[in-house]
Amino acid sequence: MYAIVRSGGKQYRVEEGALVSVDSLAGKVGETVTLGDILVIADGDDVKAGKPALGGAKVTAEIVAHGKGPKIHVLRYKNKTRQRRGRGHRQSETTLRITKIEA
Repeated sequence: MYAIVRSGGKQYRVEEGALVSVDSLAGKVGETVTLGDILVIADGDDVKAGKPALGGAKVTAEIVAHGKGPKIHVLRYKNKTRQRRGRGHRQSETTLRITKIEA
């Protein structure tokens, strides 16, 4: 059984017991979070899709850790003028363990 969940403007395919890194969520490590924006739930050949989301469906997850993603290097450059500017960015993220998928 799996579900497609929207969190932070992105979509994730999740299964029970899986670890997923999503954009930063409020809450402490060990707390339970409910993801309510479920787009698809599939159990074998039985697939339920929402328009745009399924009503009454929810995915329960436990917060495992808070951290930062990989560094992204950004370089601004202007030709023939010796202008260069480098910058880095690390996005804050939360790691979740999916505990339950309810249709």
